[in-house]
Amino acid sequence: MADIDVDITSLPEDVQEKLAELDLELSEGDITQKGYEKKRNRLLEPYRKNESGKTSYNRIQVLTSAKFSGEVNERNMRFLSAASSAGPSAPSPSTAAQRRAHRRLTREDNRYHSEIRTEAVMQALAMQNKKVPVMPLPSKRTSVNYHGQQQHQQQRRETHGTYYSIDSSTDDDDDSVFDEENSQNDFARGNRGRDSGTSSSSYTDAGASPVHKGTDRPYSVAYANISIPGNTARHALADVMQNTRHSQHYSQPPDVTSNASKSMRGADRVNRYGQAHASSIRVGSTQLSTFEEEPGNLPTGLSELQSMDDAAIVNWIINSRHGKVSAKIQQLLNTLKRPKRKPLREFFIDEDEALETPPIDPNAPKPEGAELTPVAGEQLCIPSGLPKSLEAAVQRYGSSTYKANAITVLDQNGKPTYNLTYGKLLSRTYKIAYNLLNKVGQKSGEIGIKSGDRVALVYPNNDPISFSCAFYGCILAGVVPVPVEVPLTKRDAGGLGIGFLLGNLNVNWALTSEACNKALPKTPNGEVIIFKGWPKLNWFVTENMGKPPKDWQPPPRVADNIAAYVEYTTSKDGSTVGVTVAQSTMLCHCRTLTVACNYTEGEVMVCVLDFKRDVGLWHGILCSVFNGMHVIFIPYSLMKVDPASWMKMVTKYKAAVAVVKSRDMHWGLLAQKDHKDVNFNTLRMLLVADGANPWSLTSCDSFLSVFQSKGLKPESICPCAGSCEALTVSVRRPGKTGSTTSGRGILSMQGLSFGVVRVDSENSLTSLTLQDCGQVMPGAVMVVIKTEGLPYLCKTDEVGELCVYAGYTGGSYWGLQGLSSNTFQVQPLRSDGRPIGDKMFVRTGLLGFLGPGGLVFVCGSKEGLMTVSGRRHNTDDIIATVLAVEPMKFIYRGRIAVFSINVLKDERIVIIAEQRPDCSEEESFQWMSRVLQAVDSIHQVGVYCLALVPPNYLPKTPLGGIHLYETKAKFLDGCLHPANVLMCPHTCVTNLPKPREHHPDVTPSAVHVGNIVQGMRLAWAQGREFLNCEEDGDQGKKHQFLTEILRWRSQSNPDHIVFTLLNSKVQPALVMTCSQLHKKAERIGCLLMEKGRLNTGDHVALVYPPGLDLVTAFYGCLFVGCVPVTIRPPHPQNVATTLPTVRMIVEVSKSVAILTNNPIVKLLKSKEAGAVVDPKTWPQLLDTDDLGKKKLSVVYRAPTPEMLCYLDFSVSTTGMLAGVKMSHAAATALCRSQKLQCELYPSRDVALCLDPYCGLGFVLWCLSSIYSGHHSILIPPSEVEANPAVWLTAVHNYKTRDTFCSYGVMELCTKGLGTSTAALKARGINLSCVRTCCVIAEERPRIQLTTSFTKLFANLGLAPRAVSTSFGCRVCIGVALQGASSPEPSTVYVDLRALRNDRVTLVEKGSPHSLCLRESGKLLPGVKVVIANPETKGQCADSHLGEIWVSSPHNATGYYSIYGDESLHNDHFDSKLATGDIHTSYARTGFLGFIRRTELTQSDGERHDAIFVVGSLDETIMLRGMRYHPIDIENSVLRCHRKICECAVFTWTNLLVVVVELDGNENEALDLVPLVTNVVLEEHYLIVGVVVVVDPGVIPINSRGEKQRMHLRDGFLADQLDPIYVAYNM
Repeated sequence: MADIDVDITSLPEDVQEKLAELDLELSEGDITQKGYEKKRNRLLEPYRKNESGKTSYNRIQVLTSAKFSGEVNERNMRFLSAASSAGPSAPSPSTAAQRRAHRRLTREDNRYHSEIRTEAVMQALAMQNKKVPVMPLPSKRTSVNYHGQQQHQQQRRETHGTYYSIDSSTDDDDDSVFDEENSQNDFARGNRGRDSGTSSSSYTDAGASPVHKGTDRPYSVAYANISIPGNTARHALADVMQNTRHSQHYSQPPDVTSNASKSMRGADRVNRYGQAHASSIRVGSTQLSTFEEEPGNLPTGLSELQSMDDAAIVNWIINSRHGKVSAKIQQLLNTLKRPKRKPLREFFIDEDEALETPPIDPNAPKPEGAELTPVAGEQLCIPSGLPKSLEAAVQRYGSSTYKANAITVLDQNGKPTYNLTYGKLLSRTYKIAYNLLNKVGQKSGEIGIKSGDRVALVYPNNDPISFSCAFYGCILAGVVPVPVEVPLTKRDAGGLGIGFLLGNLNVNWALTSEACNKALPKTPNGEVIIFKGWPKLNWFVTENMGKPPKDWQPPPRVADNIAAYVEYTTSKDGSTVGVTVAQSTMLCHCRTLTVACNYTEGEVMVCVLDFKRDVGLWHGILCSVFNGMHVIFIPYSLMKVDPASWMKMVTKYKAAVAVVKSRDMHWGLLAQKDHKDVNFNTLRMLLVADGANPWSLTSCDSFLSVFQSKGLKPESICPCAGSCEALTVSVRRPGKTGSTTSGRGILSMQGLSFGVVRVDSENSLTSLTLQDCGQVMPGAVMVVIKTEGLPYLCKTDEVGELCVYAGYTGGSYWGLQGLSSNTFQVQPLRSDGRPIGDKMFVRTGLLGFLGPGGLVFVCGSKEGLMTVSGRRHNTDDIIATVLAVEPMKFIYRGRIAVFSINVLKDERIVIIAEQRPDCSEEESFQWMSRVLQAVDSIHQVGVYCLALVPPNYLPKTPLGGIHLYETKAKFLDGCLHPANVLMCPHTCVTNLPKPREHHPDVTPSAVHVGNIVQGMRLAWAQGREFLNCEEDGDQGKKHQFLTEILRWRSQSNPDHIVFTLLNSKVQPALVMTCSQLHKKAERIGCLLMEKGRLNTGDHVALVYPPGLDLVTAFYGCLFVGCVPVTIRPPHPQNVATTLPTVRMIVEVSKSVAILTNNPIVKLLKSKEAGAVVDPKTWPQLLDTDDLGKKKLSVVYRAPTPEMLCYLDFSVSTTGMLAGVKMSHAAATALCRSQKLQCELYPSRDVALCLDPYCGLGFVLWCLSSIYSGHHSILIPPSEVEANPAVWLTAVHNYKTRDTFCSYGVMELCTKGLGTSTAALKARGINLSCVRTCCVIAEERPRIQLTTSFTKLFANLGLAPRAVSTSFGCRVCIGVALQGASSPEPSTVYVDLRALRNDRVTLVEKGSPHSLCLRESGKLLPGVKVVIANPETKGQCADSHLGEIWVSSPHNATGYYSIYGDESLHNDHFDSKLATGDIHTSYARTGFLGFIRRTELTQSDGERHDAIFVVGSLDETIMLRGMRYHPIDIENSVLRCHRKICECAVFTWTNLLVVVVELDGNENEALDLVPLVTNVVLEEHYLIVGVVVVVDPGVIPINSRGEKQRMHLRDGFLADQLDPIYVAYNM
């Protein structure tokens, strides 16, 4: 490289610091030499001298290094002063620095590191990056960034350059640097000190976070020059990623969270009725009328959007004011437009098999080898002179070599402080055995211990001496030891499983050491607490016990096949099971290992593993004592502080054997400072316990390359494979050389994913290099069987599950017979189905194949196997790929969980990692998207979900690893609290049903003929006829106008009370008789005529709160011939969003005056309202609070009853503002129909608690009482908000038989009185008087709510059959209403999958995909209903889905709209069927439903036809050719997580958007994203495009309790929701 003549000292300070950082990266091996030079050149380019004088390159390096070490020294001085002030307990500065540096090494768990994999990932990403569109970044409210990030940023500001001294006496084998208690201090050691905004090439984007100065690095001088062998390739990847990142700038998509409008959250839901943004009400069907926008600049609905081309959509999105969110969604659409890897066969069958796994690739490799023959190990020749049993071994060495050391344990400073001789082992073993059998359980109430009982061994990881004594004490006494972890911390996952196992084993006693016993949490009276999920245990301390009498002998052994010990393990589903190892098995295992490993008496073994189970127990506790060896145990807490301690001990004690895991070798590599003292000349066997992990190869190779010069022999490295069930599966024999003693293969990962062994070229991107795990054990036989189905033998080139037959394998899972026989008694079958012999094999749980010479190759485990679309992937392989994507700046290497979950009949891959605290949102998102690309390129499989959690959030095993099952359970439970989530269902889910195709060629007449041929009954139903149900003296005959009926009542019965208005204290606020009502209405009529100077036929807006002013004003208008329009007043706390709706209805209805009261007049003229609507634009405001005494001279009477009586305006859930015209005849007909259905008379009391502005609610509030003469008790819904019990108390006080409410009120009562029913009962509230409690609604009955309400108030006497629903719509305000003598509402269950294909399939209750539907009340008298196909207008058959058409005397006469395109709407009010009843004129309700003839009998003796409403046609969502009702998707989502309190869905450019309200902490928001995606896929076969998490109360709900989904959509696109989180599913 050309030298550059630059004087470093004259460079700007920031450049100098960047150079120092580069030097440090090079010295640490974080960057390749080439990358270093390139970046260094880039930095120095601007300062290069052009003269010929050249400075040597080395001089520059020296200058920068010198400057850097100066910085470090200065920093260390600062640290020293901090440490020295830390008090007497602080470790010496050098020790602390050393520990800190070591801890950094041990934290970075590189057991999955592979150079080859890193290079592969690097190339794959470089190739991918050319074609990948930018993905939209999720939006997150700033407060959601988990506390770690904020704390860390704050710390960076405050504690620049100060570091904490950390106590390192923890006992866990933790790969992360955090302790929960210390997390605040730990941020200093937790980061790598590098700025999160720079990549490892220290180049920052403009706008990235400022460069972190070199002074922020907590490394000691000693570690400035670490170079990690074989670790360079990973950082070449950093270079590639660097170039790709900056060649295509990641423009950060706009943030949808920066929103000022929080008005939606102001008032409570039921109060926030209108809340329409003016822009979101669509008038009539033009779907567009706003005050800000010109008609025509917006696509008029989804259909038009779909017909626009992409460019038009993009242009429209860009030009619209909704650009922010829309741009992200457009980005998402672009991402999704990428063609999938290969086209998949898609199809739709209506039955269960609609979903199939995609067919296997026809070009997939298939096994071609011959059928495998069982492979036997060499004969087991037991050397003479070995002890007869383990008890005999203790006896022999305890007497003959009693002074020889059996166990040495290092203390926290690495000193061999604790020793146990064989003599001591023998005496303590005898003491424990004697005390167990004779002294335990002497106290009253305690159970004793006898031979064969199980006892728990609870010893900490740093006390193998006490454990060993207790273990052999139990063996001697014939008691069965069950070694388990110390249940100390709440964070240790899996404790429940251990507790369950102990209960299953019937364990009553736990043995422990004194120190451990002291540390266990106690109850106030000093007893050890009962741990969660554990049985009640008695605790026995195995120290300071009395000697046994001289003549005492341990009991003789009963039989060889009884249990010797039980080892716990975790099954694939996460449950804890105990593997029983018999006495004979234990002995045979020790003999076999002795032969295989060539153990001899007096050898020294160094053991780093957990001695309670697995390889650590087999070699460190059992074999060592069996052979009279000396074991040096190194506690994991020491390994974290001094990772080279095991190598020092091998050197010091001239050890022959070391038992380690590949990560211990990796950590040893990093502790280079200690390498000079290491000597491996004596080491004949380095046993690698996790040799079965495919990624142990790199550690072994790197370790050998560094330490071969220190005497390490290649043949001494011995990987082994084992499992709890089969014990040792294989081990490479130490000291043997030759071609058959070890081997390795470069295999195609694609082949492995199809379960086939194929050799790959060395430089392939997708190869996996495997080393053998040794040969089949002496005396054992091994086969490979298929992983699924019957245990057929595999072919020689096929990957399957390894099975072992040997004298030393486990016997069974304790107490689980079925599971045991499937695992421990396997009879392999030949291809023709014949068993290979009578030997019973044991499944090992390991996946692999057998190579030449009996070499065993393991390429995964059954536990880590994920079968996605018929291809197998291993979790370890995926982890290795993830770790190859330069993770050091983003996540902790050792803290990754990979597992699969079942969604939609296939497995889906989930990756969860712990994120570093200094990693910014955008960086982590970019890293995540690179991980997805890498996994996709190398494994050809999509990642379904990638989540990052804050540091230390993943559940740990007691030794500090990740507890996979607990992590998976928390993920599926929604309580993992991730900080970042990326879902990619679009690429992963390839087995969706084929989109449905419509067949327009089937004519209605063909369907009609088909129905007749099949003998199907056509779907129609009707209420009672008016003629049969007239009563004498019915005023309806005499009076055709409500005004006449009111006048007649005020004359004939002036003092009859028709209305009582109640307040929240259940006291009458106002009582009104017939004559009072009549007089006040007349005075209002005078006001309209004289002050308002109005003419007959003028429209008048009535803007009143629910009450009697509304009623009197209504009749006042009728008295003078004006047309009243009732409008909900604006909400005083929410004027900005509710006033535009008022303004709009006033304008659309062409009202010339507004009748209202004084407070509302003031509100309309207020400054706040003026900011929304100019007060000058209102028509004249008439205040009815000060009326004159004048009487009307003449009451107006319309010439014909068909003339307009009033206008009924309502905003539909789709945002349509629809006003309908009601004639006088329709109004009186509806009242009459209601009177007959509900048997209303003047002597009746009816309680009303609903909104009086439109539909049946208005009719009940204002008209019914006048027509029928009954007493209406009015309770405004706002009073229920103040006191939820007011409505039911009123019902009780007035003993009302009939009461009507809205869903909003019912929900308020259910939520508000859920816990108070007992108190209400105590107050004497009794609802047994209620005959009809009817919900007034214009939607499908909400069964869940009505059922909850019924159950909740059943103990107050509410009869279940009393609660019912009604149905009305715009074209016919009252269609059905449960009457006094109607049959009980019937319920049916329909198949949701058929429903979305516009069919009704009745199923049984509890069937999968079933939906419960309830009849919407009984049809009102005079109403006739048919079901018609909405497209062809043909009449449907019974139980077939179609549009509900209605004919009745009280149908509305038409829409009232300013865009008066009547031709559109005439069809709604005057339609004729194409087939069937073709003569009657019907109104189209716009609702889908069906009619079903039931077995019930009506009062007239006819069979009852039930009408079932499914949902509004306008509201349905068409996706993939299928019709979805939003409520069905919402109900699924509501069920998926307990913290979701409300949900609404809508579509946007063919993407499904799900908005959920989170009733919890903001850090729980991201838990919902995967669960929402899963449930919608699972139950509705739909992929969610966007998940929006918002605060409670954001989803707008109207007065009828209906969700305003279109307003929500408009709010989302206009950026007004202030979401907690927006996730764009890739």
